Amino acid sequence: MSTPNSSFNHKKYQAFKPINLPQRQWPNNVIVQAPKWCSVDLRDGNQALIEPLSVEQKMTLFKLLLNVGFKEIEVGFPSASQADYDFVRELINGGHIPDDVTIAVLTPARESFIQRSFQALNGAKKALVHLYNSTSKVQREQVFGLDKAGIIKIAVEAAKIIKQCANDQPQTQWRFQYSPESFTGTELDYAVEICNAVNDIWQPSIENPVVLNLPSTVEMSMPNVYADQIEWFSRHIAHRDAVIISVHTHNDRGCAIAAAEMACLAGAQRVEGTLLGNGERTGNMDIITMAMNLYSQGIDPQLDLSDIQMISHEVSELIQMPVHPRHPYIGELVFTAFSGSHQDAINKCMKVYQEGDKWEVAYLPIDPTDLGRSYQEVIRINSQSGKGGVAYILEQALSIQIPRWLQVEFSQHVQRYAEKLGHEVSADEIVKLFQEKCMSSSATGSVRGWQLMSYEITQQVDHQEKISVNILNVDQEAQLTGQGVGALDAFVQALGNYFNRQINIVEYNEHAMQPGSDARAMSFIRLQVEGQSYTGIAEHKDVISASLRALLNGMNQYFSIVESEEMMEKKAG
Repeated sequence: MSTPNSSFNHKKYQAFKPINLPQRQWPNNVIVQAPKWCSVDLRDGNQALIEPLSVEQKMTLFKLLLNVGFKEIEVGFPSASQADYDFVRELINGGHIPDDVTIAVLTPARESFIQRSFQALNGAKKALVHLYNSTSKVQREQVFGLDKAGIIKIAVEAAKIIKQCANDQPQTQWRFQYSPESFTGTELDYAVEICNAVNDIWQPSIENPVVLNLPSTVEMSMPNVYADQIEWFSRHIAHRDAVIISVHTHNDRGCAIAAAEMACLAGAQRVEGTLLGNGERTGNMDIITMAMNLYSQGIDPQLDLSDIQMISHEVSELIQMPVHPRHPYIGELVFTAFSGSHQDAINKCMKVYQEGDKWEVAYLPIDPTDLGRSYQEVIRINSQSGKGGVAYILEQALSIQIPRWLQVEFSQHVQRYAEKLGHEVSADEIVKLFQEKCMSSSATGSVRGWQLMSYEITQQVDHQEKISVNILNVDQEAQLTGQGVGALDAFVQALGNYFNRQINIVEYNEHAMQPGSDARAMSFIRLQVEGQSYTGIAEHKDVISASLRALLNGMNQYFSIVESEEMMEKKAG
């Protein structure tokens, strides 16, 4: 047993204390509508980039956010960045902000920064000023060296300055937002106290509510504990009907989306986040994923994500970060199944599903076509795949529905091929392998083996049928006759008599390759010759012709294998 690494010591950490919340309500609640969304891509997302966006790049991203449908967009930190200041001025002076969109800017609780923020927003029709200061115990004691009263004083004085600046620019429709930064590390009663103190200055009303943003600046607990914090706060904050509770979750524990969803159950009405979850450290809450989660539950996300591939590609290019192939809803492989059992279930469900039905397809939470993806992407083949996946690929590529017995047989060929190859097998490779292993002369258009030239069927008085057949193999022509229950049985008798072989049909399947009276038929036959099984497949516009050709192709497979074995015996001899 190895010696534990002394630097990896869990004992220096302590568990987050649970919230005393008797009769919590949020676990029984259900989300029935989308929250108000606020994109912070241009502020929180931008500050997390190795190379922050230029003004031109910010404009591209801003227009993309408008096209997606955001009505609140935090556009920057103009008091701390000249680039952000210039961008806000361009948005306003250039008339780029639609009348139904509110832009927001972030400012710390310092007078010079607040003044600079209002200068940047001068002339805006609608704007939100987002004030923050740190309130957590560790920030108070170790960063600022202030007690609770000192931190409240900073927030209150800043709120007064913001109110005065807004009064000085009455042409703008102002809204205010306050964030007790590091809310998750702040005592709940103190978070309520400081937010009430700020609201005493701003005097929110139902007509003009204040946004109280409760950020999980550092994700310190399980999402259910964060939901408890939100519900506790919502129960105790004054003037609840004049307050919009907002959340801004980070992904330190990998639970930002779950935390935001549970927070909405607990009373949050507004959610801040970024596209693709770009943000400091491990990232922000991914709005695309949360919105699509709502969509998958039959809830209108109030965002247009129908061209999700374009959105993700454009954002990825701007922030210079690739999209993970397993990223929910967006990644290249999220709708792809390699597992045989998954493929089989998907294939069967897709045969049942009809356009207009409620979506119920195994392993696919939403219909890929809603997001511009094709069903061809759903099932891909490697050595882990099974018969259902192979059958799906052939149906998509060739419009043929191979029967289960042939699925089992052919999938073994594919698995051996994939194991030898060592990587994914393309649809083209599967089609080629199918034609080589299962389809012979009349199906592939080759001239190998016996060919069906002509036939004539006559009805007998004993309800049997007699068949006369001409077959050709290169320059060898043969005329066969047989009698049986139906044309296929009669042809079996004719072949058995001519070649002096015991032939039995074990399986037979057929289907039309497309709807309509002129559809071509596909026939599949599994026959036994001298106790060994062989497969014959054929296509023709006539069902009887397809079945006769399939039977003859099965015999061609038998002769091919027998000849190969005889040649090997001669070489060995």
